[in-house]
Amino acid sequence: MRIITKAIYPQDAVGLRKSANLYFAVSITVMAICLVGYNIADRLPIVQFYKGIKLQALKEERSAKGPLNGSAWRSTLWDIVGRIKWPGSGLVLIYVVTLSIFPGYVTEDVHSEALKDWYPIMLIASYNVFDFIGKSLTAVYLFENVNIAVGACFWRLMFYPLFFGCLHGPDFFRTEIPVTVLTCLLGLTNGYLTSILMILTPKTVRVQHSETAGVVMVLFLGVGLATGSIVSWFWVI
Repeated sequence: MRIITKAIYPQDAVGLRKSANLYFAVSITVMAICLVGYNIADRLPIVQFYKGIKLQALKEERSAKGPLNGSAWRSTLWDIVGRIKWPGSGLVLIYVVTLSIFPGYVTEDVHSEALKDWYPIMLIASYNVFDFIGKSLTAVYLFENVNIAVGACFWRLMFYPLFFGCLHGPDFFRTEIPVTVLTCLLGLTNGYLTSILMILTPKTVRVQHSETAGVVMVLFLGVGLATGSIVSWFWVI
């Protein structure tokens, strides 16, 4: 959308205001569609089927152990956190690495004489397209080893020296092609590993606790987003 607005609107105060208005109008529309879609999805037979499995497992647990009181629930919660701490840490690391590089790096540090002010826009578009592809790839191939997925999250630390080389390395490394390829790989691995961890981690606990594990993973995701946003300032500075 930014590519379209940059192409059709003048790059002055009026054009930027129109671009911002269009951005928020589309964003609000998409959020409204998501709200409707969520409520429709909740009524789908497949969702009701798995909800039934969870409820049955909860009934069996309560009949065996009795209802969970406050202390028992806290103990169960901490047990879930302990079981998924490594996938959660991997999820945090994904977004610390990603946000400390993107978008600050691609908008502030790299430049192109040929593309000029289109360069950061094209890099941001490339990242988002490949992030979407990565998230969608799990529908085609789901890598089912959560430990290797966590290891891959730590391997993403290699993006730091690679992107650093795009600033201070050999001349070829500073050109548009290496930066674009690395940006696409950053988005692809971000999307794919995020999807893998969010899919596989709830399966590592008992079925009646899988929803809670998913909520805990979202909390890890929030920590990663917040931490990555803070760390991004150090890269830009």
